Amino acid sequence: MKNRREIRRVILHCSATREGQDVSAKTIKRWHTSPPRNWSDIGYHYVIRLDGTIERGRSIYRPGAHTKGHNADSVGVCYIGGVQENGKTPKDTMTEAQERSFRALYSALCIVFDDPSLHGHNEFSTKACPSFKVEDKFPDLV
Repeated sequence: MKNRREIRRVILHCSATREGQDVSAKTIKRWHTSPPRNWSDIGYHYVIRLDGTIERGRSIYRPGAHTKGHNADSVGVCYIGGVQENGKTPKDTMTEAQERSFRALYSALCIVFDDPSLHGHNEFSTKACPSFKVEDKFPDLV
């Protein structure tokens, strides 16, 4: 693998979009690269749509911009959703298709990067993201 980074963690995020609202990696990239953020690229390496489609974000060869202080040694995965229909209240809105896709993606990342640990963004921040505790939702993976 060219320019291989040492990956120790996979950090799961949510897009903090309303339940049932589907957005693409392209849309999130626009959010991240436009004012006020003006980042060079989307912050996540992968985005999982409501139907379970996995879209590539930032190149896996580049550190992400998803978890302050932990981007250099992690892969950022974002599932679409994470907020109730009111647009304010955190909620686990991960669909069955998203969960299946996340499990498959994490399994592949474990093969490529020698079993990185799994975490939620909320383990490194006061944010609710991904709107659940990873160790409760995925006890078989942590």
